[in-house]
Amino acid sequence: MESDRYDEIDLQILHALHVDARAPFARVASVIGVSDQTVARRYARLRAAGSLRIWGLVDASRLGHVEWLVRIRCTPDSAGDVAAALARRTDTSWISRTSGGTELVCRTSAPTPADELLLKALPRSARILDLSAHCLLHVFFGRSDSLITKRGALSPEQAARLSPPTAPASAPAEPVHLDDADHRILSLLRGDGRIPLNRLAAETGLAPSTVQRRITELRDSGVLYFDIDTERARLGLPIRTQLWLTVPPTDLVTTGRALARHAEVAFVAAVTGPRNLYASISTSGIPGFYEYLTDTVSGLPAVQSAESSLVLHTVKGPAGIRSPGTDR
Repeated sequence: MESDRYDEIDLQILHALHVDARAPFARVASVIGVSDQTVARRYARLRAAGSLRIWGLVDASRLGHVEWLVRIRCTPDSAGDVAAALARRTDTSWISRTSGGTELVCRTSAPTPADELLLKALPRSARILDLSAHCLLHVFFGRSDSLITKRGALSPEQAARLSPPTAPASAPAEPVHLDDADHRILSLLRGDGRIPLNRLAAETGLAPSTVQRRITELRDSGVLYFDIDTERARLGLPIRTQLWLTVPPTDLVTTGRALARHAEVAFVAAVTGPRNLYASISTSGIPGFYEYLTDTVSGLPAVQSAESSLVLHTVKGPAGIRSPGTDR
């Protein structure tokens, strides 16, 4: 895998795909001012190197599910087995090992709040020291948002030219209901967000026009969004840290929105519990995180306390298990 930084054209292509993951290469090329062949060749190279993956993901909250961040602290000899057990589940994502490898943090969802959340998934032999579940209340930045867009590789005008013609998603009065065809389409897009329309039609047994209409409806409803997975190291941001903050409820929105604007913040959400703001931070190194913590976070007037933990390894991302060498 290449270890050099993404160059300017790479960053423009990545930004374009964040705006519209299924945009034709010809449209991307016309916006950034290069040939179709250049975009196609760069995309193929990045994908072959493992430096770019595109996944079609589901926003579980649009289906009426409750999303959780679960923190599990266990003994060092149990952490590997617990992580593997969680990773095998289909309802878990973003499983990270932190705090010297003895703490696991994962995201999961359930149709309704459950007091047995993930407990049945843990090995009987696991030595669990502590478990806490934090309901995801509101996402200020994340899901389809990305650090790439904060780097400004494209101008606002270029991004607007690439924006898909979809209606802005708004919270549905009732949970969105998916039928079998929707599930088949979503399953294929989860494996490859840019899978060609004719392949989707062949795999689902639907007409291409029907598949395209379904994708548009899923995007318009907010159920479907696309995650563009890149190498943080090639962005110059190899260090990922989890940050848990405590702020008064009256300042939750203001502080969450302020964090969302920070260049280092890849994800930030309001959660339940004494630490009511969670953020994923990407920096160039440990000194970079120290500077962010002492200069930027300390400048947020409502923050009463902060807890941070370095991510050692991402066991599972949004669409599958990762090996240590492919951590993002």
